[in-house]
Amino acid sequence: MAEVVLRNIKKSFGPVDIIKGVDIDINDKEFVVFVGPSGCGKSTLLRMIAGLESISDGELSIDGKRVNDLSPADRGIAMVFQTYALYPHMTVRDNMGFSLKLAKVPKAEIDRKVNEAARILKLDPLMDRKPKALSGGQRQRVAIGRAIVRNPKVFLFDEPLSNLDAALRVQMRIEIARMHSDFNATMIYVTHDQVEAMTMADKIVVLQGGVVEQVGSPLELYHHPANRFVAGFIGSPTMNFIDATVKAVAPEGVTVELPGGDNLTVLVVPGATKAGDKLTLGVRPEHLQEGSGDGKLTGTALVVERLGGATYAYVKLDNGTMITAEVDGNSHIRVNDPIQLGVRSQTCHLFGSDGLALAQSTRHPLADVGRGKGGH
Repeated sequence: MAEVVLRNIKKSFGPVDIIKGVDIDINDKEFVVFVGPSGCGKSTLLRMIAGLESISDGELSIDGKRVNDLSPADRGIAMVFQTYALYPHMTVRDNMGFSLKLAKVPKAEIDRKVNEAARILKLDPLMDRKPKALSGGQRQRVAIGRAIVRNPKVFLFDEPLSNLDAALRVQMRIEIARMHSDFNATMIYVTHDQVEAMTMADKIVVLQGGVVEQVGSPLELYHHPANRFVAGFIGSPTMNFIDATVKAVAPEGVTVELPGGDNLTVLVVPGATKAGDKLTLGVRPEHLQEGSGDGKLTGTALVVERLGGATYAYVKLDNGTMITAEVDGNSHIRVNDPIQLGVRSQTCHLFGSDGLALAQSTRHPLADVGRGKGGH
């Protein structure tokens, strides 16, 4: 079993607190992604798990064993870095087997493990090449292969795809996901790219300022963000936020007034919300549609991006708020055209002045969507 448990983990550099008491449970064979903006502490947290950064306070255990004071070599982990860190004078074969050679593993065993990793990563034709003769994607596969041959309890990935072009990133996402399936290994992956997080993770940990904002499955974070930060970070393009005023409150939902005067009832638990309160309505671009809905927003298209299957319209509402709408790829909308967008109440979110989401009521059609695997 390769469970990783973090309890009240803290990291300080002098008087500056970087990680501010993190609690995370990572289950055996789970693929967990740490995601957040630059400077949120995700790479520092990964390096603390790896043993490359000391832990200022708290308890870290791997496979049921406290490892705070163990060296990286004794933690049963293997790490893949953003930079490939390959030895330029060594062949692919030698790079992949070097750590085993240092550990004085018998040559026959090294050859077996290296050949098996090469087969999995489709590196067989490249084994006698040196790094300078490889593409970026091939070099990254070699770096992953170097981790595989060590047969670690936990794989750690620190933004391994950020140096690759868009097409290679997609290919490598698929390969890493397939590798997780093949190895049934525990994997912890750090990225600032929420698309990588959504497409690869069993469980996502969203960090901001050294604090965990929310932990859950990709669909849980998409459909049930705990606060405005998570709602705005998960999803591409980002969620739209629109000022709204509470018109009425009922046990099953809250009715708000949209810019332009339309009323919209969102199926959320009102809590202490009352008529006259100022809330923020959250609606994703893909949940807006040209034409009618439960409520409408009107404005002017300032920029139109046509991607074939979808069209993104960047719209300035009549009250000056800028929003993004993902409309049909065959939409005839043009720059400076007026546009009416329909809002469906069942896809909307409401956030209080403190930024926290109002919980969806049991009558909400998405109340249970995404909850389960990886969720809290």
